[in-house]
Amino acid sequence: MTHLEDRISRALTSSHSTPSPDLFERVLDSIDAGGRRRRTALLVAAAGVAVVATVTVAVLTLTPRTNGALAMPWWILEVGTTLVLVAIALWLGPFIKRFGRAYAADVFHDNPLTGKSYIVLTDIVYYLIFTAYILFGAHFAPQEEWLNMVSGVVTAEQLTFEVERIAGILLIIGLLHGLNIVLMPVLGRLFSLNRRLPADQRDPDPLRYP
Repeated sequence: MTHLEDRISRALTSSHSTPSPDLFERVLDSIDAGGRRRRTALLVAAAGVAVVATVTVAVLTLTPRTNGALAMPWWILEVGTTLVLVAIALWLGPFIKRFGRAYAADVFHDNPLTGKSYIVLTDIVYYLIFTAYILFGAHFAPQEEWLNMVSGVVTAEQLTFEVERIAGILLIIGLLHGLNIVLMPVLGRLFSLNRRLPADQRDPDPLRYP
């Protein structure tokens, strides 16, 4: 046996490490988490397919024909755009959260509980913004600028407005998400510094009002 083999043999035989008592439970939790992520992805995909199928059936069923051409009522496009916005919200939120966990864990490595709370709070803000945007942009009657108050059918002006609704929410979420990426390291640094302060320099009641 060579000197290197002898050292490896001693290192392996003299090791007194013991397996973690909760190793099996952590493996099971990891497997369950992976299964939940796959089920969530399948549900989101199925919901998207269902929305597209519903809108398609509604358009083909409820749209009258004038001289062989489709004349879509204005409200079908309005409902379809709203469903598209809801589908984007349900798909984009988990997508951002999935890839943002590792970034948040790295930023808040000194405060893991704070990182988890931060992700939950940003999720709440995300869905509040989406809900408010959808409600603000909803219309329940043809608009004068759409030039279809008499005909009641979709015009180029209404189509432009609905496309701008979708582009607007994507722009807002993109800007807020970019701002969040820039500010998160700053917040993580501040929390880390606060945690490292001596006990006599910390605020004993950080939630009190001045």
